[in-house]
Amino acid sequence: MKPFSQDIIFFDTEFSSLDPCEGEILSIGMVKLSGEEFYIELEYDGEVSEWVKDNILHTLIAPKVSREEAQKQIKEFVGEGKPHIMAYVNQFDAIYTYKLFGIDNHPFHWLPIDFASMLFAHGKDPEMLVDLERACKEFGIDHTKYKQHHALDDAKVLRKIYLKLADQSSS
Repeated sequence: MKPFSQDIIFFDTEFSSLDPCEGEILSIGMVKLSGEEFYIELEYDGEVSEWVKDNILHTLIAPKVSREEAQKQIKEFVGEGKPHIMAYVNQFDAIYTYKLFGIDNHPFHWLPIDFASMLFAHGKDPEMLVDLERACKEFGIDHTKYKQHHALDDAKVLRKIYLKLADQSSS
């Protein structure tokens, strides 16, 4: 696998609902190809889905920041370029990230990269990351270091699997 660009940020978000018209972003985790990490949780006091109550809220323990502060910190982490963002469920992660910034104000390349399609193209089950333990085992990654449905941990796992796929392709 020879990527188009090395300017990649692996990212994951957690949000209040699968309905992007109603939901809002709760947290975002990002990891550059170099391994540099960023994580932030946003202020939110609206409704959340039952699934979010059961699976996400207990993982949100960092201090919360305003949407404006989140935008500022994310832009500082991303830097001047327009990196390609890569997510496992990119249709939701990108929508919530674009919703945070506004469609023309985000610091990323406009087209997010879909990690599930990459898995599919490598002959892997694109739904494997639904079960973090299973996905990590398949790639020889210690799953005990990561909490599923934590945005930063999910982004770290994406990076690790991406590097494993790249290594397999080059050998």
